[in-house]
Parts: sequence; C-alpha cells; structure tokens
Amino acid sequence: MSAIIIDGTAIAKQVLAEQKVIAGQLTARGNTPGLAVLLVGDDPASAVYVRSKERACREAGVQTFDTRLPADTSEADLLKHVDALNNDPKVHGILVQLPLPRHINAVKILQRIAVEKDVDGFNWRNLGALLDGHPALAPCTPSGSMILLDRSGVPVAGKHAVVLGRSSIVGKPAALMLLERNATVTVCHSRTTDLPAITRQADILLCAIGKPKMIGPDMIKSGAAIIDVGINRLPDGKLCGDVDFEAVKEKAGWITPVPGGVGPMTVAMVIANVVSAARRSTG
Repeated sequence: MSAIIIDGTAIAKQVLAEQKVIAGQLTARGNTPGLAVLLVGDDPASAVYVRSKERACREAGVQTFDTRLPADTSEADLLKHVDALNNDPKVHGILVQLPLPRHINAVKILQRIAVEKDVDGFNWRNLGALLDGHPALAPCTPSGSMILLDRSGVPVAGKHAVVLGRSSIVGKPAALMLLERNATVTVCHSRTTDLPAITRQADILLCAIGKPKMIGPDMIKSGAAIIDVGINRLPDGKLCGDVDFEAVKEKAGWITPVPGGVGPMTVAMVIANVVSAARRSTG
C-alpha cells in the first residue's frame, strides 16, 4: 500500500489563512505586520524565493518592504540597512536573503538583526531559547516540518526520530523540536557509520543532507513518516529531494514530495513568524 502523500502546498495555505485572520486583527489595532527583505545581488534563485515570500505576504495580509542592493554593496552599507530596519516600528521581521556575495560576512549580518525581528530564527539568542524549550522565533523549515507531521496525524511522542544533517538551519533545530515533543532522537551526518542500520530504525525520518535520491526503500522502516527537506536539481533540470520518492512511497507510511512538501511550509512559517513578532510588539 502506498504512503499517504503529505501535501505541503495545501497545509501551507491553511497556515497562511490562519495568519491572515490574526494579521487582520492586528491591522485593525493599527499594527499591520510588516516584513522587510534585503536582497543583495541578482542571484536568480534568490529572486524567485523572494517573490514567493512576497506572494505569501499578500495572501496573509502582511505588508512588505523590499530593498534591492547591487552585488558590490559593502558589508558596512548592508549593516546600516539592517540597523535602519531594526529601528523601524513598521517592520516586525527582517529577512536577509542568502547567499550573500563572498565579500560579506553572512554570520555578522544575520546576528545584527534584532532578536525580536529575526523571523528566520537564526539569531543565537533565538536558537538558545529553542535549546532551553522557551518560546522563540524558531527556524522556519524545521517548524514547518513539525506542522506537517501534526496535521497529517503522525504521532511523535515516544517515537524514534532520525535526523539526517546537523546544520543550524535545519538538522539541529529539528532535533531539538522533536526532543521537545518527547521523541527519541538520533542525529546522523557525514561521519555516521552504517547509516542504513540507523535509518531503518526510524519511525520518523527527516532528511536534510542535499544528496539527490540518496534514501531508497532499503534504508527505511516500513510505515515510517518521511520528511524530505532536500531540494536538488537533476541534470534534466527537474527538482528532487534527498529521498527516492517513487520507490520509497511504496514502503513508507507518510512522505512529503519534492517539490510541494516542505518548501511551501518554509515560506508559510516565515509569515507566521512575522505575524508572531507583530503580536509581541503589540503586547
């Protein structure tokens, strides 16, 4: 029997509709949620991603403030733009689109964003709050992945969750969120020995390694929930995940497609974080 396909596009629309209600309430109180996006250079993929966020903002009643800067913008000038947005009361969330040009220290820029406007959830204070189990603006991809599990009826508490990847953007935050929900968590990475032996134990397998179709049916447990965070472009231009979707869906219990799975949820959670930041600023 084939797996239940987790429709990230449909669930993201639900999330945006919910955020639109809250944003409308905030707007009625004179505090329309606002997202500022800083895009440096003309990277085509970044421009597409920014447009998708702008479209989601419109759907949710969030206003946008875009700043497009040339690729030769200095680090000092970019920091000035961040500082100005930090001090702008109309802006509740600041998003610096990555990657940045090589001459700019991305960590320095991201850590300059005010913690209460860090809607990507990359600020060390927000990550520290997540580590300690306190409410915070959490990284969007793992937050969206948790909502996909919840709204698809996948049980988490007491289950063995395996996370492939240990980045601060996805892997580590996802492991913390799963731990907070009482899963038993194993984190695997490039130095893990006998990876298939571990992944076959997973009730929940979250893949964020960036290797196209690396996970086949021989590496998963029958009936497992598979969350595929990977986005890889094949030689023919098509997108695929870290999981061999067509082969694995015949064995898994639940699975996210690529595209149309985690990606739309990442965008939706950026909007949810903006609305949450606006709520906090309103008190």
